[in-house]
Amino acid sequence: EFGAERLVDAPISEASTVGLGVGAAVMGLRPVVELMYVDFIGLAGDQIANQMAKLRYMTGGQVKVPMVLRLQGGTGRSAGAQHSQSLEAWLVHVPGLRVVMPSTPADAKGLLKSAIRSDDPVVFLEHKALYALKGEVPEGEHLVPLGKARLAREGTAVSLISYSRMVHFALEAAQALEKEGIDAEVLDLRTLNPLDWEAVLASVRKTRRAVVVSEGHRTAGFAAELSARIGEEAFDLLEAPVARVAAKDVPVPATHLEKLSIPSVEEIAEAARGLARRRKK
Repeated sequence: EFGAERLVDAPISEASTVGLGVGAAVMGLRPVVELMYVDFIGLAGDQIANQMAKLRYMTGGQVKVPMVLRLQGGTGRSAGAQHSQSLEAWLVHVPGLRVVMPSTPADAKGLLKSAIRSDDPVVFLEHKALYALKGEVPEGEHLVPLGKARLAREGTAVSLISYSRMVHFALEAAQALEKEGIDAEVLDLRTLNPLDWEAVLASVRKTRRAVVVSEGHRTAGFAAELSARIGEEAFDLLEAPVARVAAKDVPVPATHLEKLSIPSVEEIAEAARGLARRRKK
């Protein structure tokens, strides 16, 4: 419909593609650059971390970089260690980047439209195992603001805080816990930067227990960051320590071993059970 001037099927050169996107954004366009797998961000590391993220800051706001970098991450297709990683912690660690991770079709549309309208560079991470997910999507101008979490399930006993595909795992765990008399709340962060800290705080204040669930690796992952912040800023609200459920610290294996490397519904439920039994002395 738009021709080669609007939609470019570029050669596979991650550094060049992201660099072209940065240049186009600086010149006043709003490019959407797609790199396929998040595993390849290292190839465009300089453009992402030193140009895309920093130009607006270094020019005192005189230069904006309103671009979107679309990536797919996560497991679910047995694609092996080089095409199955969850590297959102790498990206959140870089100041200047907005990081978005939708879990539903409606949010995929609404958040992407908001990302394109943002004057900050946005990394839009899509989970490959959610591409086949079906759900209601509003027609027309549907916008979901960046930095606004979604309460996916209300509860009073424990907060399951997650994002992307793990939200669905958390919801399954909550259904299983309900049969045991444990009323679990599920909070879908939607965006990691900006983080809706007020929504996290409100949920923890209500339940007084928090399980943070992430498909990223356990060590130095986003779950570790969120757990630390809850511990620092909401310690007095907690009846028990924050529980962290994350992927094993191994390269993502293929075949049947892949499922064993990431959090399972039962692991999430077991972490919640452990917290529900605990009371502050």
